[in-house]
Amino acid sequence: MLYERSSKLFEEAYKYIPGGVNSPVRAFKSVGGTPLFMKNAQGAYLTDEDDRQYIDYINSWGPAILGHTHPEVLEAIKKQAEKGFSYGTPTELETEIAKFIVENVPNIDQIRMVSSGTEACMSAIRLARGFTGREKFIKFEGCYHGHSDSFLIKAGSGLATFGNPSSPGVTKGTAKDTLTAEYNNIEQVEDLFKHNSGEIAAVIIEPVGGNMGCVLPENNFLQKLRTLCDENGALLIFDEVMTGFRLAFGGAQELYNVNADIVTYGKIIGGGLPVGAFAARNEIMDYLAPKGAVYQAGTLSGNPLAMRAGFETLKLIKKDENFYKNLAKTTETLDFEIGKILNEKGIQHKINRKGSMMSIFFHISSVSNFAEAGNANHALFNNFFHQLLANGIYLPPSGYESWFISDAIKETEIDKTLEAVRKFEYFN
Repeated sequence: MLYERSSKLFEEAYKYIPGGVNSPVRAFKSVGGTPLFMKNAQGAYLTDEDDRQYIDYINSWGPAILGHTHPEVLEAIKKQAEKGFSYGTPTELETEIAKFIVENVPNIDQIRMVSSGTEACMSAIRLARGFTGREKFIKFEGCYHGHSDSFLIKAGSGLATFGNPSSPGVTKGTAKDTLTAEYNNIEQVEDLFKHNSGEIAAVIIEPVGGNMGCVLPENNFLQKLRTLCDENGALLIFDEVMTGFRLAFGGAQELYNVNADIVTYGKIIGGGLPVGAFAARNEIMDYLAPKGAVYQAGTLSGNPLAMRAGFETLKLIKKDENFYKNLAKTTETLDFEIGKILNEKGIQHKINRKGSMMSIFFHISSVSNFAEAGNANHALFNNFFHQLLANGIYLPPSGYESWFISDAIKETEIDKTLEAVRKFEYFN
């Protein structure tokens, strides 16, 4: 067996952890088979418990943009750990990273650190409601903003993988305030505003979708959302947990030249440690406790180890003026070369890409929303996943997830990846 020890470990984990995993998409339920248990991560590579090595295109679902265990980030964490793991008090470090982010990201004056992307998005919605005095908000089918109750309505990602449009345990009272529209469909958003006049606090969106596969905004969709929010007195929230500091240093706001009212972050700003954040201009953030009445708190918010790892990561990225250009070039090469091989094999496909995010959709020519992502041949993706896995390439174990390319992926890793794709045996 290729994965003998992982199989035994999963069998043991299944007894004590629900489903054997601490996050559902890790379970391989979409692609089938046994999830791999990793014991080491260095640079572009993961090593499993059976001592097999894989080129990693998940990168901890986005945070490891520099590759795993970057030596300068590791050294910074070691030095910080010697000073203590958590204080429960303010630290100068929190202010340093907050100042650095505010000075380098468009349209924000203050930022509040939390411990996860879910917490960040949940807090952003509460803040928007408190600021506007309204209760409803609009989200988009296939966009995932964490597992807070109000977001688990047509949320894509793991829920799409498991075939659940929403989750049991979410009350009807909670769900009624969540309005949904199709991604890239501005007419549906206009209609929701029309039929809920004066009731909508915010529109929240992944500016580049990553939880229905990589799906891009089309036809100035983000700009049109900005206009609609302005016309209707609603706030525009960009969920940049994935895209923040990945697509550009200023995130999607910078890339698409659209200012959001509230922006949420996670992943990269923690350098691989648990983190989240939400940010806005002063007049909105002044509503937040302890200055304002909108309450939010967290024991480990601003944890010094996460702040140090994130700060070091951000400084390393900022120091390299060609960082995002090089990442995008690597992703473009993978897109072009993989596409060429699939074409030679006669496999219809569509590769979506933006910056260092990409996805392959089989047997479909266009993917601009959640429904179209669902029409792709996911059985073929599952076959593709397992064949590449057997040849040392670790892809997201779901056709509804984006790949995340790291700076550690170089020519050697690209060549190995393309060789694995060439070995892919497709049976029509």
